[in-house]
Formats: sequence, C-alpha cells, structure tokens
Amino acid sequence: MPGPLLHLGATVLCSHAGQAQPTAPNPRVLVSGQLIVTLASPYVIAGCPFVPPGGNGPCVTAQFVTSSLRILSNGQPVLLMDSQAICAPTGTPLIPVVTQMRVIGL
Repeated sequence: MPGPLLHLGATVLCSHAGQAQPTAPNPRVLVSGQLIVTLASPYVIAGCPFVPPGGNGPCVTAQFVTSSLRILSNGQPVLLMDSQAICAPTGTPLIPVVTQMRVIGL
C-alpha cells in the first residue's frame, strides 16, 4: 500500500505517547527539506510514561521491521508512514502521526 515517506521531522510516538526520533537519518535524500529515514535507523524514545509497577517500560528504543518494498536509498529500504516498528523493552508499536505528504512510496 502506498504511503508518505518518513523523515527526520516526522512526529512518531510510542504507544504510550513518548516522542521517538531516528538516530541515523539518511544523509543523501531530502523530502520537504528534511532527511529521510531508512529501515536501518534505530529510534530512541523520550518521555514514555509507561513505568513500573504498571508495566515493563518505559519504551527506550525502537526498530522498524517493515518498510518500502520498492524504494531504496544507499541500499536500504526507506520507511513509510505505514511501516511497523517494535519498541524495547515493551514490545509495543511506534505510531507515525504526522509526516510530509508530498512524496509517496510503495
């Protein structure tokens, strides 16, 4: 399914509303003036409120496990708004909320 490409300035949250940011955006491609993000880039999460005793959190890092099927940058698949990620240590997903809408990928 086609979807907008994720970029450095996209709003991505953990399931508990912690803010997630990529640690290694792709330096070669820009969309809307922002670096894009590939499958290889881990995310760090700040401000996750899911703490013991209510859970096994907070979410600290995340890694995307799905990505574009057809678009590569530097040999790595790019991330789309519908790409799936898993947070550690909670095992919950990341949720891309806002991204640029000009560049769509498959």
